[in-house]
Amino acid sequence: MKRLLAVIKVKGIQFIITTSFTLVTVLVMLFVGVMLYGKFAQTAEQNAYLHTQQILEQVKYNLESYMNGMTQIFELVDDKIRRSKGLTADELNEQLETIVETRKDIVSIAVFTRYGTLLATTPSKVLRKNTRLTEQSWFQKAIEDPTNLSFSLPHIQNLFKGEYTWVVSMSREILLHGPDGEIPAVLLVDVNFKEIDELCQRVGLGKKGYVYIIDLVGNIVYHPQQQLIYAGLKNENRSLPLKHSYGSYVEETQDESRLITIKTIDQLGWKIIGVSYMDEIVTTKKEISRFIFWLLIFVIVIVLFVLYYLSAKISRPIKLLERSMEKVEQGDFSESEPIRGSHEVEQLSLRFHLMVAKVRELMHQIIREQEAKRKSELEVLQAQINPHFLYNTLNSVVRMVGNGKNEDVITTITSLSKLFRISLSRGKNIITVREELEHVRHYLIIQKMRYKQKFEYEIVVENEDEVLNCLTLKLLLQPIVENAIYHGIEHLADPGMIRIFAALIDGKVLLQVSDNGLGMSPDVLAQVKAGFYRSEEGSGVGIQNVQERIRLTFGEQYGLEIASEQEEGTVVRVWIPRQVAEERDRL
Repeated sequence: MKRLLAVIKVKGIQFIITTSFTLVTVLVMLFVGVMLYGKFAQTAEQNAYLHTQQILEQVKYNLESYMNGMTQIFELVDDKIRRSKGLTADELNEQLETIVETRKDIVSIAVFTRYGTLLATTPSKVLRKNTRLTEQSWFQKAIEDPTNLSFSLPHIQNLFKGEYTWVVSMSREILLHGPDGEIPAVLLVDVNFKEIDELCQRVGLGKKGYVYIIDLVGNIVYHPQQQLIYAGLKNENRSLPLKHSYGSYVEETQDESRLITIKTIDQLGWKIIGVSYMDEIVTTKKEISRFIFWLLIFVIVIVLFVLYYLSAKISRPIKLLERSMEKVEQGDFSESEPIRGSHEVEQLSLRFHLMVAKVRELMHQIIREQEAKRKSELEVLQAQINPHFLYNTLNSVVRMVGNGKNEDVITTITSLSKLFRISLSRGKNIITVREELEHVRHYLIIQKMRYKQKFEYEIVVENEDEVLNCLTLKLLLQPIVENAIYHGIEHLADPGMIRIFAALIDGKVLLQVSDNGLGMSPDVLAQVKAGFYRSEEGSGVGIQNVQERIRLTFGEQYGLEIASEQEEGTVVRVWIPRQVAEERDRL
């Protein structure tokens, strides 16, 4: 007992140490994971801000480069016109057409007087009526600020007949050489807005992010959903970009949170605004947290595996001893080798195995004693013959002698002698089905003589050559027939009938006794099946004893089946294995 308590104590200490190391390791890994997540998340957010700013800076650079190129084209056209003093109008138009053909993004070049009269245009097109040319913004800016090149907002070109192209107009006042000196005029260069649109569409800020452009007063120059905005189906909050020219700012709305990044094109005054959605930035943080989580799980699993391996290596002898104890607890007392380990564990294992060996020896002794006792009880039960049966039979013989029924006397005495001979069977416990049926037939003959033709009987055997040579326990049928007579037939007003049937079914031997007697109530039938019902009459070898003898000899799958109904009769089936007479010595 002390050794067992020592094992439990050692195992408890080992569990506490392993648990403590595991807990400390997990806490340290969680602390490191939280620190790494905070650092990585902050870095990811800063990288997202920096990435957005770099993209907008690239957009700004591309737009500035494109506008500088357009400005140079404008200056080239202006220079060509200023130097056209010695050129004819056709020669000037030819040079302007060459410029237009070299740049596909130039839609048209036109020169107007300050009063809106068209002086020249390339390519040659017809001016539409009612254009209100002098009221358009690009024309007014050229007149109001003649020294600076102005850029208009994107609009549909509606000056000339033909295609209606989405353009940005560049305009400025220039001087033409005329007969009377220099004449003020307005030079207009319309640039296809498609180039600017493509520059902005190439920009990607996540899956939902986008870039749009506004001028100094908040008018939209470019927006990927510009048509929806003009149709009033979408609204873009431009208050924040109007307050700032540069930087990144978080805009909170009812539905979502957005990162607004602003860049300004100094030459034009346009502002490039990048819109990124914070949930996509948070997605990056979630990916980082997921990576760190699985990394921590992996490290913790590795640490636990190492701790478990070390703990198992140290505690393996104790666990082996514990398993040996569990086997003994479950009833397995088989021999096993002593456990190797520390000196204390080896001594404990040795003492435990000595104890198990002693217990095993005592158990075998008890089993032998119980088997011998059980066998003696069964032999006593098998040898019991009711004295009343013998007494009543002899009285019946005396009455038959007195009545001169010598033939009945001979039949009764002959059956009684054969009954005793088969009952004794030279001390054998196993007899053939032929002998068992012969025994019960003589018993029925005697009882029929006693009860003065109170009942009839018949014995039917299927496949006699096979069934009659099979082996069975003796005195199986007599207790059943005896119950049928005393409890079923004796109290009938009319003669009864007892049928005994023997056959081979599904590789088993069936011995069946049926009668048309009074039958049993459900309560009595339940008591008989449970082994609680005891009769005051009979041989003393009861139904329950028959059941126990069959199962003890042949196994739990064999035994009795009883069915009974009141006023209908009773059927008792005896199932035993099929074993022929040659197998007698094996039992």
